[in-house]
Amino acid sequence: MVEAARRFATYQDILDAPSNKVAEVISGILHLSPRPAKAHAVAMSALGEELGPPFKRGRGGPGGWIILDEPELHLGSDILVPDLGAWRRERMPAVVTDLPYFTLAPDWACEVLSPSTSKVDRTEKLPIYAREKVSHVWLVDPILRTLEVLRLESQKWLLVDTFADDARVRAEPFDAIELDLAILWADVVSPEDAASQG
Repeated sequence: MVEAARRFATYQDILDAPSNKVAEVISGILHLSPRPAKAHAVAMSALGEELGPPFKRGRGGPGGWIILDEPELHLGSDILVPDLGAWRRERMPAVVTDLPYFTLAPDWACEVLSPSTSKVDRTEKLPIYAREKVSHVWLVDPILRTLEVLRLESQKWLLVDTFADDARVRAEPFDAIELDLAILWADVVSPEDAASQG
């Protein structure tokens, strides 16, 4: 029996994807994920709000970054959409408006983990970020209330630190400020806690 040749997903597949899905192409395969769940969206938004003033605007911090929610990254044949991405201004002084996506890999990416995306984020996207020389990746889990800080060294990910719950942390590359992790999950209530509150 002859096996049919696999069709590699293209940018057209991204354009044709349902609007209620996050579409990515990883190693030629189209991945469709649901839009972020509530806890995911709350943590992602809170993190962007905390990093924006000191690093994007220079208020209370050094500035020097462009930080974006869900940038579409075209990295070789792979198309990824991290929850947050950031570029040092010396690498990308301004955003050019002619394309709806970026071909320059970010200096930092953040993936907010969920049960439906965690495996892909860890096993398929991290190697692409390493290949593209993204220097730092944060993995945020709003259910477990953890932050994992990864640094790229010799094309491998080094786990720099893991923080949890209401820790106040200095996490590279944004270690110029202290980040209060409790803010990321302040508006997140687990189903168990909600049930116990009656």
